[in-house]
Amino acid sequence: MQSQTQNPSLAALELTGAITAIANGIACHLSAGEAAFLSVILVQLGDTLATIAAVKECLEGTQSL
Repeated sequence: MQSQTQNPSLAALELTGAITAIANGIACHLSAGEAAFLSVILVQLGDTLATIAAVKECLEGTQSL
């Protein structure tokens, strides 16, 4: 069996496949409105985490604004 570290492309495909499966599993139990609301919350969470990571990188001197 091949290790995921030997084929990063395969690891990316497995990750996106897992995320899709999770989304499908969640969506089948939600109304369209509930799915849209959860989507907005998760997008905000992702954006906030990306902002925090960028600020940390700037403060650590690895990147400039």
